[in-house]
Amino acid sequence: MNAARMSWMLAIGLTLGLVWATDARAQASSWYGDPAQRAQGKTPLRLSQVSSIYLAATPPRQLRLNDIVTVIVDYKSQVISEGEIDRKKKSNFKAALSDWVLIKQWSLIPDPQTKGDPKITGSWDNKYRGEGSMESRDAMEFKIACRIVDIRPNGLLVLEGRRVIRNNNDVWRVSLGGTVRPEDVLPNNTILSQNIAGLRIDKDEAGSVRDAYRRGWLMRWLDTYQMF
Repeated sequence: MNAARMSWMLAIGLTLGLVWATDARAQASSWYGDPAQRAQGKTPLRLSQVSSIYLAATPPRQLRLNDIVTVIVDYKSQVISEGEIDRKKKSNFKAALSDWVLIKQWSLIPDPQTKGDPKITGSWDNKYRGEGSMESRDAMEFKIACRIVDIRPNGLLVLEGRRVIRNNNDVWRVSLGGTVRPEDVLPNNTILSQNIAGLRIDKDEAGSVRDAYRRGWLMRWLDTYQMF
Protein backbone atom coordinates (compact mmCIF):
# COMPACT_ATOMS: atom_id res chain seq x y z
CA MET A 1 0.00 0.00 0.00
CA ASN A 2 1.50 3.31 -1.04
CA ALA A 3 1.76 6.40 1.15
CA ALA A 4 -0.96 8.32 -0.72
CA ARG A 5 -3.51 5.57 -0.18
CA MET A 6 -2.64 5.32 3.51
CA SER A 7 -2.99 9.08 3.96
CA TRP A 8 -6.40 9.03 2.23
CA MET A 9 -7.71 6.22 4.43
CA LEU A 10 -6.41 7.94 7.57
CA ALA A 11 -8.20 11.15 6.62
CA ILE A 12 -11.47 9.30 6.06
CA GLY A 13 -11.14 7.55 9.49
CA LEU A 14 -10.53 10.81 11.32
CA THR A 15 -13.53 12.42 9.62
CA LEU A 16 -15.86 9.55 10.58
CA GLY A 17 -14.54 9.61 14.17
CA LEU A 18 -15.30 13.31 14.54
CA VAL A 19 -18.82 12.86 13.16
CA TRP A 20 -19.54 9.93 15.53
CA ALA A 21 -18.23 11.87 18.55
CA THR A 22 -20.43 14.84 17.66
CA ASP A 23 -23.54 12.61 17.39
CA ALA A 24 -22.73 10.82 20.68
CA ARG A 25 -22.58 14.10 22.57
CA ALA A 26 -25.92 15.10 21.18
CA GLN A 27 -27.75 11.93 22.21
CA ALA A 28 -30.04 11.93 25.27
CA SER A 29 -30.20 8.96 27.62
CA SER A 30 -33.87 9.57 28.54
CA TRP A 31 -36.85 8.16 26.68
CA TYR A 32 -38.61 11.43 27.28
CA GLY A 33 -36.39 13.30 24.85
CA ASP A 34 -33.44 15.66 24.89
CA PRO A 35 -33.47 18.19 27.78
CA ALA A 36 -32.35 20.87 25.33
CA GLN A 37 -35.39 20.16 23.16
CA ARG A 38 -37.68 20.36 26.19
CA ALA A 39 -36.13 23.71 27.07
CA GLN A 40 -37.01 24.93 23.57
CA GLY A 41 -40.65 24.05 24.13
CA LYS A 42 -40.74 20.83 22.13
CA THR A 43 -43.11 18.17 23.50
CA PRO A 44 -41.19 15.23 25.05
CA LEU A 45 -42.23 11.63 24.85
CA ARG A 46 -44.71 10.38 27.46
CA LEU A 47 -44.82 7.05 29.26
CA SER A 48 -48.11 6.22 27.55
CA GLN A 49 -46.34 6.56 24.17
CA VAL A 50 -43.44 4.23 24.91
CA SER A 51 -44.80 1.64 27.37
CA SER A 52 -46.87 -1.35 26.27
CA ILE A 53 -48.21 -2.01 29.80
CA TYR A 54 -49.19 1.56 30.67
CA LEU A 55 -52.56 1.94 32.36
CA ALA A 56 -54.10 5.35 32.83
CA ALA A 57 -54.90 6.27 36.43
CA THR A 58 -58.55 6.37 37.38
CA PRO A 59 -59.58 9.99 37.82
CA PRO A 60 -60.68 10.85 41.36
CA ARG A 61 -64.40 10.71 41.97
CA GLN A 62 -66.15 14.01 42.46
CA LEU A 63 -68.13 13.65 45.68
CA ARG A 64 -71.28 15.67 46.04
CA LEU A 65 -73.84 16.42 48.70
CA ASN A 66 -76.06 13.48 49.68
CA ASP A 67 -73.72 10.93 48.08
CA ILE A 68 -73.51 7.57 49.89
CA VAL A 69 -70.19 6.17 51.12
CA THR A 70 -69.40 3.05 53.18
CA VAL A 71 -67.49 3.39 56.45
CA ILE A 72 -65.50 0.38 57.68
CA VAL A 73 -65.33 0.51 61.47
CA ASP A 74 -62.46 -1.45 63.03
CA TYR A 75 -62.00 -0.30 66.62
CA LYS A 76 -60.01 -2.13 69.28
CA SER A 77 -58.90 -0.98 72.73
CA GLN A 78 -57.30 -2.59 75.76
CA VAL A 79 -56.88 -1.17 79.26
CA ILE A 80 -55.00 -2.88 82.10
CA SER A 81 -54.85 -1.24 85.53
CA GLU A 82 -53.61 -2.55 88.86
CA GLY A 83 -53.51 -0.91 92.26
CA GLU A 84 -52.52 -1.87 95.81
CA ILE A 85 -52.55 -0.02 99.11
CA ASP A 86 -51.34 -1.11 102.56
CA ARG A 87 -51.86 1.43 105.30
CA LYS A 88 -51.16 1.07 109.04
CA LYS A 89 -51.61 3.62 111.76
CA LYS A 90 -51.08 3.19 115.50
CA SER A 91 -51.22 5.81 118.22
CA ASN A 92 -51.09 5.87 122.02
CA PHE A 93 -52.08 8.72 124.25
CA LYS A 94 -51.98 9.35 127.98
CA ALA A 95 -53.25 12.45 129.80
CA ALA A 96 -53.51 13.53 133.46
CA LEU A 97 -55.27 16.55 134.94
CA SER A 98 -53.14 17.80 137.83
CA ASP A 99 -54.84 21.13 138.62
CA TRP A 100 -58.47 22.15 138.45
CA VAL A 101 -60.72 24.82 139.96
CA LEU A 102 -64.02 25.00 141.83
CA ILE A 103 -66.70 27.66 141.64
CA LYS A 104 -68.04 28.69 145.03
CA GLN A 105 -70.03 31.81 145.77
CA TRP A 106 -69.26 33.11 142.32
CA SER A 107 -65.56 32.76 142.99
CA LEU A 108 -62.91 30.44 141.56
CA ILE A 109 -60.89 28.49 144.12
CA PRO A 110 -58.36 25.68 143.65
CA ASP A 111 -59.72 22.12 143.69
CA PRO A 112 -57.65 19.99 146.07
CA GLN A 113 -58.56 16.76 144.13
CA THR A 114 -58.45 14.61 147.23
CA LYS A 115 -59.25 11.47 145.19
CA GLY A 116 -56.23 11.92 142.94
CA ASP A 117 -55.58 13.50 139.57
CA PRO A 118 -57.95 12.45 136.78
CA LYS A 119 -56.13 10.42 134.14
CA ILE A 120 -56.95 9.21 130.63
CA THR A 121 -55.06 6.48 128.82
CA GLY A 122 -55.93 5.16 125.40
CA SER A 123 -54.60 3.28 122.38
CA TRP A 124 -55.79 3.32 118.77
CA ASP A 125 -54.68 0.89 116.08
CA ASN A 126 -55.90 1.19 112.49
CA LYS A 127 -55.00 -1.14 109.62
CA TYR A 128 -56.24 -1.00 106.05
CA ARG A 129 -55.23 -3.08 103.06
CA GLY A 130 -56.76 -2.84 99.60
CA GLU A 131 -56.01 -4.42 96.24
CA GLY A 132 -57.55 -3.71 92.89
CA SER A 133 -57.11 -5.04 89.38
CA MET A 134 -58.94 -4.18 86.18
CA GLU A 135 -58.56 -5.49 82.65
CA SER A 136 -60.85 -4.25 79.93
CA ARG A 137 -60.93 -5.15 76.25
CA ASP A 138 -63.26 -3.73 73.68
CA ALA A 139 -63.61 -4.42 69.96
CA MET A 140 -66.07 -3.23 67.35
CA GLU A 141 -66.15 -4.22 63.70
CA PHE A 142 -68.93 -3.44 61.23
CA LYS A 143 -69.73 -1.57 58.04
CA ILE A 144 -72.29 1.20 57.75
CA ALA A 145 -73.47 3.33 54.85
CA CYS A 146 -73.23 7.07 55.53
CA ARG A 147 -74.54 10.10 53.71
CA ILE A 148 -72.57 13.26 52.99
CA VAL A 149 -74.66 15.86 54.79
CA ASP A 150 -72.32 18.82 54.33
CA ILE A 151 -69.21 19.90 52.42
CA ARG A 152 -67.09 22.44 54.28
CA PRO A 153 -65.48 25.40 52.49
CA ASN A 154 -62.09 23.68 52.77
CA GLY A 155 -63.47 20.53 51.09
CA LEU A 156 -63.92 18.34 54.18
CA LEU A 157 -66.88 15.99 54.08
CA VAL A 158 -69.32 15.70 57.00
CA LEU A 159 -70.76 12.20 57.33
CA GLU A 160 -73.81 10.85 59.11
CA GLY A 161 -75.15 7.32 59.11
CA ARG A 162 -77.79 5.34 61.01
CA ARG A 163 -78.79 1.72 60.99
CA VAL A 164 -81.59 -0.10 62.84
CA ILE A 165 -81.92 -3.90 62.86
CA ARG A 166 -84.97 -5.54 64.41
CA ASN A 167 -85.25 -9.27 65.01
CA ASN A 168 -88.51 -10.10 66.76
CA ASN A 169 -88.21 -8.28 70.10
CA ASP A 170 -84.49 -7.53 69.77
CA VAL A 171 -83.40 -4.19 68.32
CA TRP A 172 -79.88 -3.00 67.46
CA ARG A 173 -79.33 0.68 66.71
CA VAL A 174 -76.05 2.08 65.41
CA SER A 175 -75.27 5.67 64.44
CA LEU A 176 -72.02 7.22 63.20
CA GLY A 177 -70.80 10.73 62.47
CA GLY A 178 -67.58 12.59 61.73
CA THR A 179 -65.52 14.54 59.22
CA VAL A 180 -63.20 13.12 56.57
CA ARG A 181 -60.96 14.42 53.79
CA PRO A 182 -62.01 13.68 50.18
CA GLU A 183 -58.67 12.00 49.44
CA ASP A 184 -59.37 9.46 52.21
CA VAL A 185 -62.30 8.04 50.21
CA LEU A 186 -60.92 4.90 48.57
CA PRO A 187 -61.61 4.05 44.90
CA ASN A 188 -64.15 1.40 46.00
CA ASN A 189 -66.17 4.14 47.76
CA THR A 190 -65.16 3.06 51.28
CA ILE A 191 -63.62 4.96 54.19
CA LEU A 192 -61.61 3.58 57.10
CA SER A 193 -62.88 4.74 60.47
CA GLN A 194 -59.33 5.60 61.58
CA ASN A 195 -59.29 8.43 59.02
CA ILE A 196 -62.46 10.09 60.33
CA ALA A 197 -61.93 13.11 62.57
CA GLY A 198 -64.32 13.62 65.47
CA LEU A 199 -65.60 10.08 65.10
CA ARG A 200 -68.82 9.46 67.05
CA ILE A 201 -70.26 5.96 67.33
CA ASP A 202 -73.44 5.24 69.28
CA LYS A 203 -74.49 1.62 69.71
CA ASP A 204 -77.65 0.65 71.56
CA GLU A 205 -79.35 -2.68 72.13
CA ALA A 206 -82.82 -3.50 73.42
CA GLY A 207 -84.79 -6.68 73.81
CA SER A 208 -84.49 -10.09 75.41
CA VAL A 209 -80.76 -10.46 74.66
CA ARG A 210 -80.00 -7.16 76.36
CA ASP A 211 -82.25 -8.02 79.31
CA ALA A 212 -80.30 -11.23 79.90
CA TYR A 213 -77.10 -9.44 80.94
CA ARG A 214 -78.03 -5.87 81.87
CA ARG A 215 -77.83 -4.70 85.49
CA GLY A 216 -80.97 -3.94 87.47
CA TRP A 217 -81.59 -0.60 89.18
CA LEU A 218 -80.54 -1.92 92.60
CA MET A 219 -77.24 -3.28 91.29
CA ARG A 220 -76.54 0.01 89.50
CA TRP A 221 -77.24 1.90 92.75
CA LEU A 222 -74.92 -0.38 94.72
CA ASP A 223 -72.16 -0.06 92.12
CA THR A 224 -72.52 3.73 92.17
CA TYR A 225 -72.34 4.31 95.91
CA GLN A 226 -70.43 1.20 97.12
CA MET A 227 -71.00 1.37 100.88
CA PHE A 228 -68.17 -1.10 101.52
